Amino acid sequence: MKLKNILSPALVKMHLEGKTKEEIIRELLEVLVANGKITDVETVFSGIMVREKEMSTGIQHGVAIPHVKTKAVKNLVACIGLKPEGADFQALDGEPSTIFIMTVSPIDRVGPHVQFLAEISKVIKTADTRRRLLETKTPQEVLAVFGL
Repeated sequence: MKLKNILSPALVKMHLEGKTKEEIIRELLEVLVANGKITDVETVFSGIMVREKEMSTGIQHGVAIPHVKTKAVKNLVACIGLKPEGADFQALDGEPSTIFIMTVSPIDRVGPHVQFLAEISKVIKTADTRRRLLETKTPQEVLAVFGL
């Protein structure tokens, strides 16, 4: 899977304004809607929130990967949001989340979802890369950190 086929500057929001998990998820969904990636916002939102109730997608080291598998999309779509000051996303390590990578995948296809998460994980696994992401000034710089 090539991240460049999924992510573009228009799918990066530099300064998320939301303060709560729900607000941040809605803001990321707005990015997907604005770019024609999803149309059934409520189905996707409710699916993500069900997933969040099962277990937070705030992983650790300031990273959250809200995601859902749904019939509302035919292909995997994703976007990135940054919030350098952080927000409580009920992360597993108890730390605020600053880097948000949302993915919405078709319910009947496992491969793309797993491949996307694997590709993203390779990039965000080091503290240096996460620091560089938070220091970016433009969507293009964000994508450059991802090697795009």
